[in-house]
Amino acid sequence: MASLKDLRVRISSVKSTQKITSAMKMVAAAKLRRAQEQAEAGRPYAERMSRMLGSLASSMTEGKGGPRLLTGTGSQAVHLVVVATADRGLCGGFNSSIAREARRLIGELLRDGKTVKILCVGRKGRDQLRRYHANLIVDTIEDIAKPRLSFDKADDIGRHLIAMFEAGEFDVCTLIYARFRSAISQIVTRQQLIPFAAEELEADEAAAKAAGPAGAVYDYEPEEERILQELLPRNLSVQIYRALLENNASEQGARMTAMDNATRNAGEMIKNLTLVYNRTRQAVITKELIEIVSAKEAM
Repeated sequence: MASLKDLRVRISSVKSTQKITSAMKMVAAAKLRRAQEQAEAGRPYAERMSRMLGSLASSMTEGKGGPRLLTGTGSQAVHLVVVATADRGLCGGFNSSIAREARRLIGELLRDGKTVKILCVGRKGRDQLRRYHANLIVDTIEDIAKPRLSFDKADDIGRHLIAMFEAGEFDVCTLIYARFRSAISQIVTRQQLIPFAAEELEADEAAAKAAGPAGAVYDYEPEEERILQELLPRNLSVQIYRALLENNASEQGARMTAMDNATRNAGEMIKNLTLVYNRTRQAVITKELIEIVSAKEAM
């Protein structure tokens, strides 16, 4: 059984840990509000831009070529998987869930005989994936949110992907990130970036489109192909920026929840240790009284 001194040291240590987790919870809660606002503000623009490009691509003259970012290379032999995670831990299962989905996708592609390359955005994704697929990781981008997350950094990643694509390093690029739903819920999402794949319409927008004028014809100035050449690279950066914003909000929400649970668990542990300490202390006092009484009777 632990001594009274050992119990006092352990209670003091747990109380110190509780103070740290409580402070981290408050910091994450403060960051979450701003991150959530940014993520929610970025969704409409990214979604509508993707749908507009999808509509534009579908309206091109049949048989007419388009930019390679839209049509692809004509092959799907080499896949680039971009795994967006955090640079820090202590955020529950946030990083693990993204890495798990990445391993699932990589396994599917390898079983289909595809060549897979991995680009990690965030240290935690790299640390988890290199245990199983170290030879597939081609690059790692770290500290993307320092000093703050900006569109310029997402644009740099987009330009890097376009350069790799034009150099023939991959045929298909898929991004994996966590879409923010609430502080306790994040949705791990796959999104194909290259070649461009339009997002599915929501039920109400699909119904509105179906109810629109039949046979409507639109004229574009300049022509569709030129518009796509200008907007597809920009859309790539926008989608990456949106994913990073969603990831940031998901990370802060997961960290706040994890630190709240840790603080509660520390409180329960302190309560149990204090109970054990009091019982042990009472047992020591009782033993000393018995020894004093026994010694007196022996005299």
